[in-house]
Amino acid sequence: MKLGMFMMPIHPPGRDIRATLREDREAVLLADRLGYSEAYVGEHVTDAAENITSSMIFLASLAAETKQIKLGTGTINIPNSHPAAVAAQAAMLDHLLDGRFIMGISPGGLMSDAEVFGNFGANRNEMFVEGIDTVLKIWASEPPYDIEGKYWKVSVAKTMIPEIGQGFIMKPLQKPHPLIVGTAVAPHSQGVTEMAKRGWQPISANFLMPEWVKSHWPKYVEGREAVGAQASPAEWRVAKSIFVADDAATARRYGHSADGPYHFYFKQLIRKLVGAGGRGNLFKTDPDMPNEAITPEYVTQKLVIAGTVDTVVEQLLSFRAQVGDFGTLLYACHDWLDPALGQRSMQLMAEEVMPRLNAAIGKT
Repeated sequence: MKLGMFMMPIHPPGRDIRATLREDREAVLLADRLGYSEAYVGEHVTDAAENITSSMIFLASLAAETKQIKLGTGTINIPNSHPAAVAAQAAMLDHLLDGRFIMGISPGGLMSDAEVFGNFGANRNEMFVEGIDTVLKIWASEPPYDIEGKYWKVSVAKTMIPEIGQGFIMKPLQKPHPLIVGTAVAPHSQGVTEMAKRGWQPISANFLMPEWVKSHWPKYVEGREAVGAQASPAEWRVAKSIFVADDAATARRYGHSADGPYHFYFKQLIRKLVGAGGRGNLFKTDPDMPNEAITPEYVTQKLVIAGTVDTVVEQLLSFRAQVGDFGTLLYACHDWLDPALGQRSMQLMAEEVMPRLNAAIGKT
């Protein structure tokens, strides 16, 4: 099993934006030094708690300073941008990263972003499909393009000057295009099946109950088999909120109590997904459970793996036994309320937890 990281960078509103951006950059740079295989970074435009407004701009700032880690958008919210802009910017980023780019895409989940970009209430799933299909058509064709859909038109027929290169949209370095991944949130997600049919790979979100994470694998198998392909667990990424400490008391305080950043993260997320988004089903396995019972304390205890190296290994083995085999464990990064503890957790995860975890998996 490989180790990567996924950053949905939620910080307390009011923190200095420069400080949070430096912290988020340092987390990726540390992951690179520690040998993490991949790092994904999210984006939102209208959220004071999430200060990365463009995942591609953020990743571009890391291109020259990272050595081996693959960097992914987590995700580009396709309905919020013109496909020609997405195609050109993603292609340039792939070149800047010398082919270390992974393209994470989604319809976008923050409704205030949808409103500010004018697609709140629109069929955003339909816009998402048309948008990414247009990006792929741009990369697969030559100008003048003449791609017309319901929401966007791409053409340079009136203005191209072929002999000087005017009208050409950059293509990515990786051929035919970078690996495409999508974050899976819904239980029994049909979106996972559709991704699999297209050769895209899923990331199961870190804020899902294990029962719902487990439901993604058969949907992925269904999609691969529908196109005559075989699904491999190596293609499945699972994100998980994890905190590793040198002692159990620190793990409990920082990882599970109201004094820690994990509790803050889920408090924010519950307000967005349950209070405003009507997605309480993500946090419960009993449909009769009232939404009022979905508290940060309840969710943190259910979804955060926290402990010493030994106990974290045990918890991850139990989690894997419950959800099934998968290829990459994505360590979910949270606010570094205590930078030393945040960095130490990432170090212990890479240097001690993963070797023991993989040794135990090998024995079974």
